[in-house]
Amino acid sequence: MSDAQAGHEKTITSLLPALAGANIIYGMGMLEMGMTFSFGQLVLDDAIARMVKRVVRGVDVTDYTLAVDEIKEVGGGQGKDFFTLDHTIDNMRTEQAVGGIFDRTPRMIWEVAVGGKDVGVRAAEIAREVLATHKPEPLEQSVKNELRRIVASAE
Repeated sequence: MSDAQAGHEKTITSLLPALAGANIIYGMGMLEMGMTFSFGQLVLDDAIARMVKRVVRGVDVTDYTLAVDEIKEVGGGQGKDFFTLDHTIDNMRTEQAVGGIFDRTPRMIWEVAVGGKDVGVRAAEIAREVLATHKPEPLEQSVKNELRRIVASAE
């Protein structure tokens, strides 16, 4: 069953090995110790993998990322913020570890935007849409030939 526990387990079992240097995540879309496959879970796992990849990349510490000039410009004090600065807006798009299916909007906006559907329901809907509409790019002829050669040599 794709639920909060599955999401937590998927995150931990991908994040910890990735932080230790592993470069592959096993079990995408799998549930129940690999006995079940869920396309909805695969959509969730993709989002988790993107977030894990972002975390593993780490944080660059430079004059630009520290935003010292912006801090000086805004200063301290009540009523001042950094949210409207171009620097903040530009960096929020690349620096946050956000998986596309996970929604961080306030509840009232979320309820209107997605009808109050939880992430598992939305993941299953996305999976059904992808399965119904996706048209993969054909392999290049040289790749097809190489695959045929490999299969033939194994037979």
